[in-house]
Amino acid sequence: MNDPVLRLDALVKRYHAGQPNEITVLRDASLEIAPGEVVAMVAPSGSGKSTLLHIAGLLDAPDSGAVAINGTEVTGLPDRRRTAIRRDEVGFVYQFHHLLPEFSAAENIALPQLAAGASRSTAMARAAELLDRVGLTERAEHRPAELSGGEQQRVAFCRALANGPSLLLADEPTGNLDPATSDRVFDALMALVRETGMSALIATHNLELAARMDRVLRMEDGRLVAG
Repeated sequence: MNDPVLRLDALVKRYHAGQPNEITVLRDASLEIAPGEVVAMVAPSGSGKSTLLHIAGLLDAPDSGAVAINGTEVTGLPDRRRTAIRRDEVGFVYQFHHLLPEFSAAENIALPQLAAGASRSTAMARAAELLDRVGLTERAEHRPAELSGGEQQRVAFCRALANGPSLLLADEPTGNLDPATSDRVFDALMALVRETGMSALIATHNLELAARMDRVLRMEDGRLVAG
């Protein structure tokens, strides 16, 4: 039996809002995501969903509990090893696209590949392939300011997938878009995820989008429960 692509075991995360006040954002939050599974996480703002995604993506550490990616316990690994796993195994998509304005769409997708050691020709070929998959071949040389909101977010999806991660983490990836654009962009994201066979944990307020994923979880009092 294959290991889960992502396993979170009894995560606890607290923030100190000034002594003696303490806020517990996550309390015994646990989940497993199987290879190829796409899971929705439905939660209101301030519920801890972004904190959980940051811990799952090795951008933050829990106060207690464990994180495993593809069977490797990563919680106690040295920073260099965690950084390598995050670069190679995890892709991130946020509500805002965070594309670098001075680079073209293709260059934005190439940059994480170059950081991982790919040659420029290989990185640009991969960028062209991904842009073609989301219908943006003709926009490859356009800078972010020359793209619509939906196009910007599709480029952000491509950038997240550039290094072939096994896990995609997305925080309200269509939250800044109007309903019609949101639906089209989500279709593009799901097509990319399904084609590659990767796993995904996608936070969203949109219950219609959540229902199109394999499983729905809710964040409730710092825990993940079946939705």
